[in-house]
Amino acid sequence: MRLLSGIVVVAFALFLIGLAVTILARPARAERFLHAFASSARAHYLEQAVRLVVGGALVLFSPAMWQPDVFRVFGWVVVGTTVVLLCIPWRWHHRFATWVVPPVIRYMKLYGVGAVVLAALLLYGVCAGSASGAV
Repeated sequence: MRLLSGIVVVAFALFLIGLAVTILARPARAERFLHAFASSARAHYLEQAVRLVVGGALVLFSPAMWQPDVFRVFGWVVVGTTVVLLCIPWRWHHRFATWVVPPVIRYMKLYGVGAVVLAALLLYGVCAGSASGAV
């Protein structure tokens, strides 16, 4: 299970890097992707499923990472906010997304930098943890 959760954490970090590259290279495509969040019940539940998998993987793999407490708390925050989003009607999430996405798009390059920083922290956490023998 630990190996699988580590693979999910690394895959999520690589996804974030891919998102940042898309923001720089194909901003219109990135904008369409961001507008798709909570655009339908299907998109909402798919997003929540992915969030649960990533958050759960962070919680499970955090003991093998550099700064395990930080990554464990981050994982639980992802899981907790996902549970909240699952308990509200998807249309509320859609309304929230229509309010949040325009500023994100306005500052999309900054969002891309944030995605790279988070990806780097995740990858460093995985690599430094395995180098210290935590895995």
